[in-house]
Amino acid sequence: MPAHPYWPLWDVRLSVADLQLRPMTEADQLPLADLLPDDLELDPQATRYPGLDEATNRRVIGFQSYWSSYGSWKPERWRLPFCVRVGGELVGVQELEAEDFALLRTVDSASHLAPRVRGRGIGKQMRRAVLALAFGPLQAEAAITSAWHDNHASLAVSRALGYQPNGESLHPRGNGVDTMTHLRLRRSQWLAAGGAAGVVLEGVPACLPYFGLTS
Repeated sequence: MPAHPYWPLWDVRLSVADLQLRPMTEADQLPLADLLPDDLELDPQATRYPGLDEATNRRVIGFQSYWSSYGSWKPERWRLPFCVRVGGELVGVQELEAEDFALLRTVDSASHLAPRVRGRGIGKQMRRAVLALAFGPLQAEAAITSAWHDNHASLAVSRALGYQPNGESLHPRGNGVDTMTHLRLRRSQWLAAGGAAGVVLEGVPACLPYFGLTS
């Protein structure tokens, strides 16, 4: 019997090179809160609580986001957050999510890394791991991603993995307006580039019904 027979998502493991990705659990929330980078832009619409300083409110948002990811899960709309470890050390978060998945077969992603490990290619490898899950057993047809036009690190990861331009849009940012850059990667491009090479997926078959899939 799997370790989590009623929520087998917690048994999923992704690995590539010296990276290991494991879905978040309740026990991960405190160390993740301590790892939260100061430069990570959070949802400006997220609840802030009067009487708490901004640093505390940011960490509360992380806890509530975690609870929401599993508590609101549906096959057509889901968000799977992974803890990322290098050699057993917690270094960041990689998320994979979808809206109207059965119809659109499109996934989105988000991530952040501790500043001390940036610039080592970890961002590319952890994105590659979740794309191998998406384009492999989850049968996605496309992956999209978005970043502010000046988030050069995120955009560089996407372009290195073969994402192509998918337009721009304007959004509120701070006290003004800024440009969000959108990119898209098609299944055919991913397969032609052999993007999943070296990525090992474990524990996925038992989870397929939770994504609306039977095989």
